[in-house]
Amino acid sequence: MQQRVPALCCIFYEVHTMDYDFQLYKLTNKFYNDYPQSQFPELLIKKDRVYNCLLFEFNEYFICVPFRTEISHRYAYHFKQSQRSKQHKSGLDFTKIVIILNTDYIDDNSAAIVDADEFRETRQNIDIIRKQVYDYVTDYIEYNKSAANISKQEFNRRYKYSTLQYFHQELNLLR
Repeated sequence: MQQRVPALCCIFYEVHTMDYDFQLYKLTNKFYNDYPQSQFPELLIKKDRVYNCLLFEFNEYFICVPFRTEISHRYAYHFKQSQRSKQHKSGLDFTKIVIILNTDYIDDNSAAIVDADEFRETRQNIDIIRKQVYDYVTDYIEYNKSAANISKQEFNRRYKYSTLQYFHQELNLLR
């Protein structure tokens, strides 16, 4: 049986001269009530299954990156060392990122549960993951502000099924 750990934690890192941290949390029922699947079909919403996510603070909001068992595209951090990744295509899915301003959406009363080896791999590769997540979100923002260096075709390939389309207000993209 694979070991799972409660991963409610906070680990601080220093990169260049900028401090950042990451945490593992679940999203609250309030989030799911405010973002119903009928209106937000790309969000990962399954009955009795929560978003266990890696949470980064970025600018004035939080970026919530979900852990997933099956990811069949390249816009993710794919686990390579975990038991689950040997049987599935598990990882952190950038296309299903949630942007959070309202901290009522973050469940800090119960621990997110992730596989111990995936948690360890996340910690070991946090700098790579953080850069990939920030680049994914930043490219989306820049493209929508007409400042990105990617083609429309590449943008559609990366973001066609992305949940970032639901968070334009949080990303200051409303015109």
